Amino acid sequence: MPLDSTNFPLVWMSYDEGPDHDHDEDFEAFEANLKRGAPFVLLTDSAPTEDHEHSQEEKKRTSLWMKKHKAELRTLVLAMIVIEPSAAKRLTFKAFGVAFAKFWGYPMRLASSREEAMEIAGKLLSERAGSATA
Repeated sequence: MPLDSTNFPLVWMSYDEGPDHDHDEDFEAFEANLKRGAPFVLLTDSAPTEDHEHSQEEKKRTSLWMKKHKAELRTLVLAMIVIEPSAAKRLTFKAFGVAFAKFWGYPMRLASSREEAMEIAGKLLSERAGSATA
């Protein structure tokens, strides 16, 4: 899940994993965004799926990493917005989103286009900024 933080507080994430994919880089990039201490939104157009198989080692590592960063994930990651043009696929992701939110500690939102995703992200970030100043 490579992260691109060039648009911070919008972080682009990809779930396209090739055979030479480096999970160490993924965790390091995610931690770098968390260390900034400011809320951000994850955006992706390559959504995670329930049927993607992880090795037992990957599952254990992810679980330990999440436990270590649980509080930060819940407070700093406002949502992951999945960009999916297909209404049928968005409906499928909606059911997966419940399990996703329980697992990661932040919600999955769905958008039909990049423009809609940016609108959702902007709203989430402005709501957080508004509640921080109130």
